[in-house]
Order: sequence, then C-alpha cells, then structure tokens
Amino acid sequence: MMKKLFIQAFASVALLVSGVALANEVHIDVTAPINMSDKASLQRGAKIFVNYCLNCHSANYMRYNRLQDIGLTDKQIKDNLLFAGEKVGETMRVSMNPKDAKKWFGAAPPDLSVEVRARGADWVYAYLRSFYKDDSRPTGWNNQVFDKVAMPHVLYELQGVQVLDHETHTLKLEKAGKLSPEEYDQFAGDLTNFMAFMAEPAKQSRIWIGVFVLLFLSVLLVLVKKIKAEYWKDIR
Repeated sequence: MMKKLFIQAFASVALLVSGVALANEVHIDVTAPINMSDKASLQRGAKIFVNYCLNCHSANYMRYNRLQDIGLTDKQIKDNLLFAGEKVGETMRVSMNPKDAKKWFGAAPPDLSVEVRARGADWVYAYLRSFYKDDSRPTGWNNQVFDKVAMPHVLYELQGVQVLDHETHTLKLEKAGKLSPEEYDQFAGDLTNFMAFMAEPAKQSRIWIGVFVLLFLSVLLVLVKKIKAEYWKDIR
C-alpha cells in the first residue's frame, strides 16, 4: 500500500514538473474564467467532468464528498454524479484497466486531479478550445496548444470542427457544433473552473482562515499597544 502511494506521489510530482515545462513552451493568450465563489459554474463543471472526462480519466486524489464544498448534498451527488462508485466518500476513479487503456490509446489517460496545478488554468482552458481537424494524426485530431496530442477531440459534437490556417496560425470553425462558440467557451470555462477547484479543494477555506487570522492579529495588535501604553504610563 505504501509503495503504491509513493509511486502515485512520485508520478504527481513528475506531472507537475513536466507540465510546468510544457506550459512555459506555449504562448497562451486567453485567461481562464476562474471564480471559486461561483457555485453554479463549479456545479456545472462537476457535471461536465463526470459525464465527459471521468469515462477515461481518473481523479484519484478527489473524493465525491468534497463536492459538498460547492453546494451539493450527498443525495444530489449520489443521484446525479456517482456513476463510477458506490459511496460518496470514494475517490473519483475509473473502471478502465490501465493495461487496456494503454493497449487502446497507446498510453493510459493521465489522472486529472492536479492537472490545473501542473499546467495552469489558462493552459487547460486554451487546450479545451484548441482542437482542430488533422488527417495526418491517428485520431484525426490535433491541438494548437499540445501539438501531436494523442487524445481525440471528444467534445467535437459540442464545439464543432475547427481547421488550422497555417498562414495565420489561427483556428477557424469549419462546421458548427451543438453549442455556439460563446456557449462552448462557457462550457470549457466551467470545466476548467471545476478542475481548478479539484486541484486545490481547500483553497477557499485557506483564504478565509488567512483573512480571519490577519483580522485577529490586527485587533490583537491594537489591544497590545493599548495595554503597553497603560502599563508604561506610570513608569516614565
């Protein structure tokens, strides 16, 4: 058990280091709409992640019951999001065997628990919006942010089919999808927002604790100064 945890931890560190290196090589000109206070966006993102990502990608460091932090009850989680587990206390794992995944895809799909921390929210948001048709690739798809990506564009029915203009290096929509470009951007934004929460589910709590501690220390400083002044006034 300890050996397995060590291997998983080592793999996460390796992903973090390699992800940062990759992110630094690509110029990202978009900003992900990250807002941890937007519970509606986080809930939509959780639904998208479970329905579209969790079929192949695991999130082994995220438990379903942490979704309570974005305003969902255990019953809502169990009825609407718990498809790959039996209890809300379980982690977001997939039933796919890693050996089968490697055989089918050439490599097992990576765990996405800390993907946003590894690559950055802007990178993930840009990646989700940057697939284009490329007949030279085995899957028929490529990505402007992640060249020669092995992952197919599983969201093409929603986004539509984009093509790359090699002269201007810009993407153009060749065939419309079920969503308008604006709707798909919101879709990708909600998913990225949830993945940012998933990477650091305790971030908001830490921020509030930090604010409380600073306020407490500020009040304490005023009281200490008054006590000091009262103590020394008869000694001078």
